[in-house]
Amino acid sequence: MAEEIMSIEELRRAQAAAQAQGTSITNYEQWESILEDFDIAGVQSTGTYAGDVKLHERIIAQVQEMINEAVEEQNVQKVQPHNDDITKTDQKTTQDKEQVVKANVVNATSSTIMADYMKYYHLLS
Repeated sequence: MAEEIMSIEELRRAQAAAQAQGTSITNYEQWESILEDFDIAGVQSTGTYAGDVKLHERIIAQVQEMINEAVEEQNVQKVQPHNDDITKTDQKTTQDKEQVVKANVVNATSSTIMADYMKYYHLLS
């Protein structure tokens, strides 16, 4: 193929033109999928199928490496003892108590509003 295809739209137009001539673009579905991934990731196409495949494989490898590093880091953090666990527990307990107080205030307020509403509703009926 002499022309470069830089987007999904160009690929679809080229496929439509090829189908009009009774042929099709080799590996059209895979290339379309790669170009869709590029669009989502904001990556520029190389313009050729072979170049896009290589670029896609390189990006996937980098993403997989980042995922592996993140998982490894999480595993290290789980294994390491934390000296501030007691402090974190105390903070969570304090936050839980605050949430209970807030929930009680909201429940009391909504109950009061509902009671007032019903009182006025019955007065107006």
